[in-house]
Amino acid sequence: MAAARSRERRLAELTVDEFLASGFDSDSESESESEGAAGAETRRNPDGPGGAPSARHDDPHLSSQHKGSASEHKDQLSRLKLRDPEFYKFLQENDQSLLNFSESDSSEDEGQQPHSLPETLEEASEEGDEDEDGVSRGLKGKKRDSVPVTLAMVERWKHASKQHLTPRLFHEVVQALRAAVATAQGDQEGAEASKFQVTDSAVFNALVSFCIRDLLGCLQKLLFGKAPKGSSRVQQPSSSPLWGKLRLDVKAYLGSVIQLVVCVAETTVAAALLQHVGNSVPYFLTFPKQCRMLLKRMVTLWSTGEETLRVLAFLVLSRVCRHKKDTFLSPVLKQMYITYVRNCKFTSPSALPLINFMQRTLTELLALDTGVAYQHAFLYIRQLAVHLRNAMTTRRKETYQSVYNWQFVHCLRLWCHVLSTVCPSEALQPLIYPLAQVVIGCIKLVPTARYYPLRMHCVRALTLLSERTGVFIPVLPFILEVFQQVDFNRRPGRMSSKPINFAVVLKLSKVNLQEKAYRDGLLEQLYDLTLEYLHSQAHTIAFPELALPAVLQLKSFLRECKVANYCRQMRQLLEKVQENADHICSRRQKASFGVSSQQAVDAWEKQTREEGTPLTKYYSQWRKLRDREIQLEISGKERLEDLDFPEIKRPKLGDKKDEDRVEFKDLFDLDSDEDDTTDFSERGTPGSSGAQQRAEDEDEDGSSSSEEASHLEDGGPDVEAGLVPLELRLLAQGPEDELQDLQLSEED
Repeated sequence: MAAARSRERRLAELTVDEFLASGFDSDSESESESEGAAGAETRRNPDGPGGAPSARHDDPHLSSQHKGSASEHKDQLSRLKLRDPEFYKFLQENDQSLLNFSESDSSEDEGQQPHSLPETLEEASEEGDEDEDGVSRGLKGKKRDSVPVTLAMVERWKHASKQHLTPRLFHEVVQALRAAVATAQGDQEGAEASKFQVTDSAVFNALVSFCIRDLLGCLQKLLFGKAPKGSSRVQQPSSSPLWGKLRLDVKAYLGSVIQLVVCVAETTVAAALLQHVGNSVPYFLTFPKQCRMLLKRMVTLWSTGEETLRVLAFLVLSRVCRHKKDTFLSPVLKQMYITYVRNCKFTSPSALPLINFMQRTLTELLALDTGVAYQHAFLYIRQLAVHLRNAMTTRRKETYQSVYNWQFVHCLRLWCHVLSTVCPSEALQPLIYPLAQVVIGCIKLVPTARYYPLRMHCVRALTLLSERTGVFIPVLPFILEVFQQVDFNRRPGRMSSKPINFAVVLKLSKVNLQEKAYRDGLLEQLYDLTLEYLHSQAHTIAFPELALPAVLQLKSFLRECKVANYCRQMRQLLEKVQENADHICSRRQKASFGVSSQQAVDAWEKQTREEGTPLTKYYSQWRKLRDREIQLEISGKERLEDLDFPEIKRPKLGDKKDEDRVEFKDLFDLDSDEDDTTDFSERGTPGSSGAQQRAEDEDEDGSSSSEEASHLEDGGPDVEAGLVPLELRLLAQGPEDELQDLQLSEED
């Protein structure tokens, strides 16, 4: 039992090779174990125990034993086949070399030296083991020193690229660009692992400028040679026979360009990079991963960048989506819409142009494919309808706020703009009715005076949708309703310092409702909206009947309103509407077709629109003046902020009296008692108000008082009458009873 345990321990200490060499037969276990131990000791220590070389090759007895080990191993394997056929079958299926064993194999194995690891390891290179010159390009195991890039190297690369760009030269330029980008990003590990090192700002600028301006053209020439004249079709880089050699370097180059766009903050440099990216779109399309990274960055710049960068980023997005609609159009539209909603949370006069830019550009991309546009429009219009339904059913402040906010209003305006721009479109036509219902429901949710600005935004969206699509939408009642709800004759509660800008306001405060600027701005908005909607319907054959409610409401307003400025504006609008109605009536009286003839009615309306109507002519002139007025208002505000106006210093009341006293010293030579009386009146006697009024009159009519003084000095009618100064003094004092009244009032 002890022998078996010791044998198990010895077996546990053996390696696989020693175990296979020891044999499987129990009869020769002791012999095989001794031989295995001897072989293991020999392999572990090729020299002797004392450090002397082993004499196994010199001993003929040992060599004969090793020569007979192959035949003995075969006998053991044959016995293994009888004892454990499953294991033998497993060896046949998985390791046939153990069964096909011969003496020559044993001698060869014993003659070989054991394998030892090299001191350094080599890493595989993406470009292959050797370049075209036969020089190894693989990285050594030792960390090589980075080569610093100089201006001379950049100029040499630039000159060589213009002469003849080679794959090796392009590889070096790409590696240098990667090192420059890693340095710009502060990636210390990437900069150390690179072949080159860029630390000088002048070298960085020269290298980036060379890559942006010249490298792409040289690469295009290397891949395709000279481009055929007059060919507008974009050539795919993958069609070039040299694409296999340049593919990995181009991929690394595009990744560096994307990282450079992210880290560059200067507007001019970023604009040049985006122009370069726009020219490199065919290469980005070859690599989907790099293209997705590029699109993500372009969407960010499209929504948050400077104005020039926004436009260039949109051009890149448009070009990518036009070439790969099936792959990139739908995810780009989704990301752009989410970004648009996120940036519409706050609206100000400075942010409104950027929001309008995003709205127009997003509409342009949605127009590329009406099928994809329908999927997105249906989904997001339905989301707006769900928010509105929740607000109408729950009637809580939180749900109202989910509808009455800038994001909801700008989304409504976006989809109205999309449907009106893409129209006529069979795919998007079914969405007009639900969108109009959502906008009307938004107006009716809280129809109070505080939300009149929001009503104006919704009315403008419906007017645009009705005009462009040709679908009749009852917009006019929402405008005329305001005339009935607001009393324009009521005196304002307070005066406001500046007008209300309805374009950037959704809700008015209670203080705003009491201001005069509120009524002025509201009447101006009603004038604009009524004119815009009636202008959109001015060519229709039913215009007289359509405009009748507006005519009646305007006449009622003119009868009741007592403010001349308000009446003048509305009277002018009423005259133009009535003139256009008379024009349409006179034209349709000459028509020879019936109302049921839809084609004839459409042709008549088309001809009327082309010829023009009085209202359309007036609207075109009014629109130009209105736009110019808005531009002057914006630019005027900017100019007023920049100007440094001088301060107007007005003399005080006391200073004015001192000057008068000095000027009329000889004429009014008053004593101290009179001065005390004057001081008393200034402190609040009943005559003080009259004195202040006279002083204000003297401030306003300074020129007239000076003329009077000069007239008295030259000899006026009082001097000619022979009045002495004493008489003049008594006359100025007035009767004595008035002075007594003043004294009595002082005692009281």
